[in-house]
Amino acid sequence: MLSRVGQIMLYVQNQDEAKSFWTEKLGFAVISEENSDQGFRWIEIAPHRDAETSIILHNKEFVAKMSPGLNLETPSLMFFTDNLDQLHQDLSNKNITVGEIINMPTGRVFNFADNEENYFAVMEKR
Repeated sequence: MLSRVGQIMLYVQNQDEAKSFWTEKLGFAVISEENSDQGFRWIEIAPHRDAETSIILHNKEFVAKMSPGLNLETPSLMFFTDNLDQLHQDLSNKNITVGEIINMPTGRVFNFADNEENYFAVMEKR
């Protein structure tokens, strides 16, 4: 079962400028910042370190290449789950469009689509 909204993914043209805006102008804290060897950069920010929901600043161009069908004009929702494999199977069994499970720096994740082809992500955090 989905347990809560964990992160909002915001697709930006310039991650450094976006990070500066959120942290310097709005006072958000950087929760984590990671780079993968595949060129994927992850910047997690939140109003404060103990916030339940955070924002991930993603490079729009990189994500567009990685997931060509994704609507990058609006933020995506990332849900958290304690059992990614079971949820992936359950959604598949319900004939819901689901993507492959992918290992990310902070955990395993997959996407699923609603009836209007809006995509959402689900993560099992490490």
